[in-house]
Amino acid sequence: MTDRHDATRSGLILGIGAYAAWGLLPLYLRLLRGVPSLEVLAHRIVWSLLLLIVIVVVTRRAGAIRAAARGPTLALLAASATLIAINWLVYIWAVQHGHVLEASLGYFINPLVNVALGMALLGERIGRVQKAAVAVAAAGVAVMALSGGGALWISLTLALSFGTYGLIRKVAAIDSLGGLTVETALLLVPALAVIAMAQVGGQGAFGQDRTVDLLLVLAGAVTAVPLLMFAAAARRLRYATMGLLQYIAPTLQFVEAVALFHEPLRPVHLVTFALIWTGCALYAWGGWRRGD
Repeated sequence: MTDRHDATRSGLILGIGAYAAWGLLPLYLRLLRGVPSLEVLAHRIVWSLLLLIVIVVVTRRAGAIRAAARGPTLALLAASATLIAINWLVYIWAVQHGHVLEASLGYFINPLVNVALGMALLGERIGRVQKAAVAVAAAGVAVMALSGGGALWISLTLALSFGTYGLIRKVAAIDSLGGLTVETALLLVPALAVIAMAQVGGQGAFGQDRTVDLLLVLAGAVTAVPLLMFAAAARRLRYATMGLLQYIAPTLQFVEAVALFHEPLRPVHLVTFALIWTGCALYAWGGWRRGD
């Protein structure tokens, strides 16, 4: 009983830490507003890979990862790498251009997108409450779309890209560390090309300011550490508990958008968020009741 209690407590600490780090990510990215989004993404990939290689070497996982990343698994990881790159790029752009509110909406929608994809593509069955949750959230998206949409494309791109990414990683026969390492390695060449073109053209951010250089190098830890904390938490906690914790990140992003970045909160946002939050609450309650 004590071991189980300790595992749950450490899992909660790790899970809260991971989602809090993702929720506070806009504060870090805002410090890099002078660096083009694509260049920030490229540095994020390069420095993340260096950190992941160190972790793989220290944990002696290189052989197992090479053995797993072959054939269909490698093809799936190439697809997931593309999706996560799109997700990261859109998110970085959104934060740098004052659309944190729409980004937070995307991550509120994401769990419900996961449910819909599971039903449609994996034949997963869910309860009536969770079906209602998806319907209510879809109504929220429809309200924003009918109002003119604004930057709804940001919310939908983030939710769909990350939802599909999660689906691919669910069926790919490789663990979280191995998958992330291979994905990042697959993105290395285009990332280096982006950095090289910027540096050769005299527009590169790296080497111009020590503070910016440090922030770009830290992108590796900012990317990899929360993911590794999340993976460790997921092994220790119930799925339903993780389902509740995942709302920490978009909630923090929402608060930052309104309170710190002073992004306009229009009536259509209030209606949309109210419906999305209702859907999220129904989904979380339904999962908890079913013991998922």
